[in-house]
Amino acid sequence: MELADGEAGSDGVARLCSTDQVRFERRAGAAGARGAWEAVTLADVPALVLSEALRDVDLFVGVASIGADPHWRDRGEHRAYDGYWESWSFGALTESAVIRRETLARLLPRTRIADRVELTDRFLRVRGELRAHRIHLGSGNVLMEPDDSYLCVVTDRARDRGKVFLPFEEDGGLLSVILSKALLLAADDRITDPTITAQIRRG
Repeated sequence: MELADGEAGSDGVARLCSTDQVRFERRAGAAGARGAWEAVTLADVPALVLSEALRDVDLFVGVASIGADPHWRDRGEHRAYDGYWESWSFGALTESAVIRRETLARLLPRTRIADRVELTDRFLRVRGELRAHRIHLGSGNVLMEPDDSYLCVVTDRARDRGKVFLPFEEDGGLLSVILSKALLLAADDRITDPTITAQIRRG
């Protein structure tokens, strides 16, 4: 990992960082000897070490990604990472998002908004009273029809404290987030939060 902007903030926390390769190394020499570090091929990395290391990398990248920041579009002058944000937020689904789509296909017909939703290749489309909305199944971000304008709906993380999510939803319960957004937007004429209603009604 390297700092992308060359320095951390005054609090020592990196504002932007980038990742490159994942490499494995071990000390050269006999057991117990502290020789120089040398590269190890993947075939020589113990399966448990490889699995746990890649899990850590996945969690780091998933949490630190600018794609996970719903306000990213409002930051910076040069917008050098907008392409990445767009791809992460609305691009092709990952394997976990495909599983999430399959789960929603089973759940949605049993909900009270079954007649207002439909699954497409990458989105859950919700027909509200004021507009139609498309929730991306990989990121949970929302686009509004007909102009594909971005709708920022920030999840209240305080309500999720103490909850335990299933392993495949360790990304913070994104399946629950998508469902809650769908329920909210199906009745978009009854939303009272002014930051959301202003965005919906501006179209």
